[in-house]
Amino acid sequence: MIEYELAAPEGCNLIFGQSHFIKSVEDISEAIVGSVPGVKFAVAFAESSGKRLVRYDGNDKELISKATEHVLKMGAGHTFLALIRGAFPINVLNAIKNVPEVVSIYCATANPVRVFLQQSGESVAVLGVSDGLRPVGLEGEEERKERVKFLRELGYKRG
Repeated sequence: MIEYELAAPEGCNLIFGQSHFIKSVEDISEAIVGSVPGVKFAVAFAESSGKRLVRYDGNDKELISKATEHVLKMGAGHTFLALIRGAFPINVLNAIKNVPEVVSIYCATANPVRVFLQQSGESVAVLGVSDGLRPVGLEGEEERKERVKFLRELGYKRG
């Protein structure tokens, strides 16, 4: 088993998933832009047949470089990585899930991610991911109030 550290650049979130067709790159890009106009993003996709290239799209050179680097290093066919800056996964996730080629989403986060891979010949499979760190305790009343306030400050809840 191979353990790969997948980290989003500072101030970014990542969405890591599996898709099944070269058309995914453009369709995921359109889903992101259609959800949050003006968002900075990159999408990289590991083509697993034909030319077997890492296909990409986006509007931010730094994010394109990082996304393609990660997908190429992991080498898992039909996986994609979207990096977004200026939006949260919650803003684009449903649109990405509704892309017909998207098979599954492994994680959507700003946390450090570890991807567990298994290689067999020239194929690499994603066995799973670890998103963030273990909990250290139970939320108390003060932490609960902070959470409620935070969600309202972001505009995700009213009242």
